[in-house]
Amino acid sequence: MLPILARQIHLDFHTSEHIPNVGSRFDKTQWQEALKLGRVNWINIFAKCHHGWSYYPSQVGAIHPTLGFDLLGAQIEACHEIGVRAPIYYTVGWSVHDAETHPEWCVRRADGGIAATNWDDNAKPEDRKPGGSWQFMCPSGGYLDMMLRQTEEICQRYPTDGLWYDITGGPPCYCENCRRGMRDGGYDAADFDAVFLYGTAKWKRFYAECKKILYRYHPEATVYFNGTTVLHPDTRGRDNVRVRLFDDNSQQELEDLPTTWGGYDKLPLRAKFFHTTGKKLIAMSGKFHTSWGEFGGFKHPDALRFEAGSMLAFGATCNFGDQLHPSGEMDLATYANIGQAFEYVEQIEEYGLDAVPAANLGLWFSNSKADDEGTAVMLLETQTDFLVVDPAQDLAQYAAIILPGAACLNADEAAKLNAYVAAGGSLLVLGESALDADKTRFLLDVGADYLGPASYDDDFTVAGAALLRGLPASPFLNYEAALRAQPQAGTEILATIQEPYFNRTYGRFCSHQNTPYQLQPAGHPAGLRKGRVIFLPHRLGKLYHAHGARVHRDLFANALALIYSRPMVETSLPSAGRVSLMWQPEQGRYIAHLLYGAPLQRGRCLVIEDLPPLFDVPLTVRVPEAITAAYLVPGRVALPLAREDGAVRVTVPRVQGHQAVVFEV
Repeated sequence: MLPILARQIHLDFHTSEHIPNVGSRFDKTQWQEALKLGRVNWINIFAKCHHGWSYYPSQVGAIHPTLGFDLLGAQIEACHEIGVRAPIYYTVGWSVHDAETHPEWCVRRADGGIAATNWDDNAKPEDRKPGGSWQFMCPSGGYLDMMLRQTEEICQRYPTDGLWYDITGGPPCYCENCRRGMRDGGYDAADFDAVFLYGTAKWKRFYAECKKILYRYHPEATVYFNGTTVLHPDTRGRDNVRVRLFDDNSQQELEDLPTTWGGYDKLPLRAKFFHTTGKKLIAMSGKFHTSWGEFGGFKHPDALRFEAGSMLAFGATCNFGDQLHPSGEMDLATYANIGQAFEYVEQIEEYGLDAVPAANLGLWFSNSKADDEGTAVMLLETQTDFLVVDPAQDLAQYAAIILPGAACLNADEAAKLNAYVAAGGSLLVLGESALDADKTRFLLDVGADYLGPASYDDDFTVAGAALLRGLPASPFLNYEAALRAQPQAGTEILATIQEPYFNRTYGRFCSHQNTPYQLQPAGHPAGLRKGRVIFLPHRLGKLYHAHGARVHRDLFANALALIYSRPMVETSLPSAGRVSLMWQPEQGRYIAHLLYGAPLQRGRCLVIEDLPPLFDVPLTVRVPEAITAAYLVPGRVALPLAREDGAVRVTVPRVQGHQAVVFEV
């Protein structure tokens, strides 16, 4: 596969047939000027868009009716002439022209209607259409045949650096092709789970056919199927074996758009999860203020620079989305903006390419969005670096492992975790993580017996002395109550629970929100310790994800500190600060990334605007190798080293937005 480059653009070009003279202002020199101004070395360009139009003289697809030349070919030639790679975009799941001319190719709901997103079946042609409004296409029958023939046409006609397939997933389909396939394959079309399983297998077949064609002509090309790198997908296979749709990608691309798609803490967990696949990562944001399809929207260069630094900090290369004007003329102001960010990337990218995460704290991935993301945010806000655990790997690399709250273990995984503890490992177990799938018993030895689910809607925690640092000494509210567990003999109680007098109902209620607590403790605790295992029966990650109460984060951090005291990287930043330690084994160096940028909520957008500098930031690393030198990049400014108890300490004089610190070994 071709190497992944760090300074990329994803150039949308979804262009209506009602716009005249498409591509008429494309100019090779102006195109190249924009890419040079933006310091771009990789750009995804369009063969076929969501409107269903092709941008080259296709014998298979429908050519855009107002395009008079081979725009795709001209763009590829212009890119290759200046050494820029140009993977080719091809839409799959949304294609208006194909939906209108071949409605039988559309995904069908069980009732026979066409499946769509943000769609009003009763809308009139003159009614305003919401953003992101498309009908879904099914990769079967005639549509599948057409896409595979067009894939081959593209690969035969052009020097193809890669193929980038979009919308390669969608809702379960009940079209005639799928109903026939389900009958032939023994899937029950009346069983939603069976329909889902059939759909997963259908998409996997599509990925395999596309790759076979691409690699026949271009064996070194990249290939990516967008929609497969969702962090919490429902991708069940037969016999409840989880299907990894992303295994067919040559690289994992993480489309985040933090301003409107989940915020700036979405990337770190996604990156850490997809690093376990062993493939290169590309992080994608946008040059625009909101999201795709926003013509004339801009982020400030400072925001782009911060986002680029964040991408490299978590081991991904950088990609910013843009949308080409229908005229084909590049917007030079956009590339001047992006160029300011990519100028910074260019100075430090050698310290980000081929880097892998380095940490000795593991987060067990439960596939519960609220629990996983909430727990990850608590770690990020306390600058506690971590890896996502790959259960297939040796757990001995972790000084401690966190189970984030949802029931997520099978018998084999539980046995592996129990053996890890017996060999000297430590666990912080939250909520239902220790339970079996049926939630009837503990699979992990947490020093307690399971009594059952909560008796009340909410409850209150009273922290004991070992967990009290920074917390109120009086009962504090949990917006969702803990499961009930009976401590075994010899188990230490770290925190107790006080339950409300009653649940809030129309028949019984008190004041505006929740019922106050009873004065006596409940019979089940809020925190237990048995040796190197700490059990907090509240789903603190889920609570933090929903409510963001600092008392829950502090309780979590205090509990973790009891079993985890020697992180590989340690610093002190405000809660909006982030730290990430990366390792480049071939170069023999660690890179600690420090980030500080507090997003501001404005309307529906998160905005990175103010990047105040932080001064004299302490930074400690503990790594197996002997560190010989430390310096800042860019600039290679040397930092004095202080050594103590197996740790190396430096003081970073200034952090503004992003600062990388290199430790040579």
